[in-house]
This record gives sequence, C-alpha cells and structure tokens, in this order.
Amino acid sequence: MEIFKSNKTYDFMGKRLPFLGFSAFLVIASFVLLFTKGMNLGIDFSGGTLVQVQYTKAAPIQDIRDLLSKNETFTKAVVTKFGTDEEVIIKIPTSTTELGQDIGDDIREILKVTGTYEIRRVDMVGPKVGDALQEKGIMALSLALIVILIYVSFRFEWRFAIASILALIHDISIALGAIVLFNIDVNLDILAAILTILGYSLNDTIIVFDRIREGVTTSKETDLDKVVNDSVSKTLSRTTLTSLTTFFVVLTLYLFGGEIINGFSFTLLVGIIIGTYSSIFVAASFLVQLNFSIGNYRTGLAEKDKRNKEKDRIRAQFEQGTV
Repeated sequence: MEIFKSNKTYDFMGKRLPFLGFSAFLVIASFVLLFTKGMNLGIDFSGGTLVQVQYTKAAPIQDIRDLLSKNETFTKAVVTKFGTDEEVIIKIPTSTTELGQDIGDDIREILKVTGTYEIRRVDMVGPKVGDALQEKGIMALSLALIVILIYVSFRFEWRFAIASILALIHDISIALGAIVLFNIDVNLDILAAILTILGYSLNDTIIVFDRIREGVTTSKETDLDKVVNDSVSKTLSRTTLTSLTTFFVVLTLYLFGGEIINGFSFTLLVGIIIGTYSSIFVAASFLVQLNFSIGNYRTGLAEKDKRNKEKDRIRAQFEQGTV
C-alpha cells in the first residue's frame, strides 16, 4: 500500500527552520510546565497508599472526603473519581506505619455509612522504596540514552548519533509536558511508556538515517538537502503506515482498556504522534544543522575501503607464502 508517491520528492529541508522553531516552542513549553507545575508523582515514586473503592451507585465523593478528614491518619487523603461515577481512588501520601495493619479495614470501617461498596485494590509503597524506584527509573532512562548514543555512533557517524539523541530528547520532553499538562500520575507504567517511546522513535529515526546513508553512498548528489529530501520522501509511506497501525491499536487500548492503563496508553499515543513527526521533520533537520558533509563522509568511506583492500591483499600474500 502506498500513501505517498515513491517517485515524488518533498522539500522537507526547505521548511526545516519553521519545523525546528515549532519543535523548540513545544520543548520550551514542556520544560516550563515541568519546572513550574511539576510532575504529579504517583505512589510508586513518592510513596503512600492507594485505595480503589467501587460503589453500587454514584460514589458520594464529598461525604467520603468529610469522613476521612475527621480521622487523623487520613487528613491529607485525596479522593478522586476513577473512570466511572461509581468508582473512586483514595490517595494517602504516607503509608501506614504498622506493617501488620490492614489499611483497607480502616477505610471500610470509616466509609460504612456511605452506602454499599467494595474495596477492589489497596496498594502501599514506603517512602524509601519510592525513592529507590525513582532513582532506578532515572538511571534506566539515562543508560538507555547513553547506549543509543554509542550504538548509533558505531553504526553510522557521530553526527547521526547526536541528531538521533536530540530527536529523542525532543520526543521525551514533549511527552513529559503532555503528562504534566493533563495531570497524569507518574508511576512505573508511565516510565515503561517513556522507554517504549524511546525504542519506537529510535526505530523510525534509524530507518530514515539508513536511507540517508544509502543515498549518500550510492548517489552522485553532493547537495545534502536534496539527498535528505529524497531519502525521507522514500520512507514516508512506510513511516506513516507503521505509525497509523500502532496509533489505532494504542487508541483502542486507551478507549477500552480501562482507567488503570489510561495513563500508559495516553503517553504512548502522544509518543507515537511526536515520534512520527520528529522522524520525518526533526531528526534529519538536526543532521543538516550539524553540518554533516557528504564529501568528507565519502572520502572516509573511500579510505576505509582502501584499507580493507590492502588488508585483503596482505592476507592473500601471507596465505600464498609470498610474505
């Protein structure tokens, strides 16, 4: 299936500055949100207790808040609707100090006058565990970026590696900005979504870069803008089809997967959109802005090929006993 004509070349690089300007605006806005509003850390990272309660009819949220506020243990509890009007989430910023105590029993006793309900879930994470998970999450993200930088440098050239890392930082920043904007709790599932976005976006970027490298090595064109435009245009149908397929799958997950995985699927949706946009309009633009030289790259390939031929010649002479 072909959405875009493969023999048509689109002038992406001619419009790279407006796209880079738009991307810069989104990234700056995301950082402003991150530093002013801040991320809403879930209990996985901040510690605390989460209780999910399901009523047989609409949950009396205000009555629940009033009853909990009268108990010293739950004065800082936050009560919010969870998906439907019948379900609520009670978030308590500190976990119970007695490991043998079932906090679900305490909630059940306090809320017994509010109607018929069922406590469906009780999650508790201590503050030390939350700090450890937060540190490991940051470490996992940092290590992923370092490994990607090394891999792309080894497979391509250092400018390709820098461009791919900049594109990934672009994608992650905007995804985090969307998370902050829509007040999504940042838990381990959100971290998993961010790491998934890294892999997804890098895969698209590598395919585009691979086609650019192929264009540089096989064509006689010396204008980098033309090579990039031709390479991106040839991958446009593939990138669009892959992204649309993934997008509709994740959209189905977001619409029908339930409230528990809404944050995960929402983050993936944003990541797919931004990752597709960056692989087409941003990653290659960074490569051009870094002054990648077709002439120097071809000279390096020629020298490498010459060295390999010399090694083959010496090896052949050694095998024939002439050395």
